[in-house]
Amino acid sequence: MNWTDERVEKLKRLWSEGLSASQIAAQLGGVSRNAVIGKVHRLNLPGRAKAGGTVATTRPATKRPTATASTPRTTTFQARVAPARNTVRTAGATALKDEMDMETAQVLEYVPVNNATLPTSLRLTLTELTERTCKWPVGDPLKDDFHFCGCEASEASPYCKFHAKMAYQPVSERRRA
Repeated sequence: MNWTDERVEKLKRLWSEGLSASQIAAQLGGVSRNAVIGKVHRLNLPGRAKAGGTVATTRPATKRPTATASTPRTTTFQARVAPARNTVRTAGATALKDEMDMETAQVLEYVPVNNATLPTSLRLTLTELTERTCKWPVGDPLKDDFHFCGCEASEASPYCKFHAKMAYQPVSERRRA
């Protein structure tokens, strides 16, 4: 693709109007977004104008309430969660506005599992491990009480059944997390 004088002038005009490189590439046709960006840099064009104006004109300033003696400060996360609110987003460099509802994150409560049975660790050191022992590390390696599980491991895994379930999660559970 050759950059003719006509196409360069159109690029300069569209760039000064605040269009993005992708939008300019679509209007020029036969040129990629990266080619537009490269040409803009080679022409030393100034940063493109913002289509929606400045940030101060699009977003009104809001005051935060300050904590006083009459309003006690909340200490729990549940009390600080903001309610759902409407937000306005702009679509690309155009002045189109789209309203959408945003919900705040839900607070999940951690409930430990009580029916899990831990295997009795044989507390082996590194030199005591064999091909048939579980090599799951327990504790901090820099501390004196560091050891390995040492229970009987299957032939297909370096870990016992309990630690293999912790180490190898099914694909569906990993995607959920």
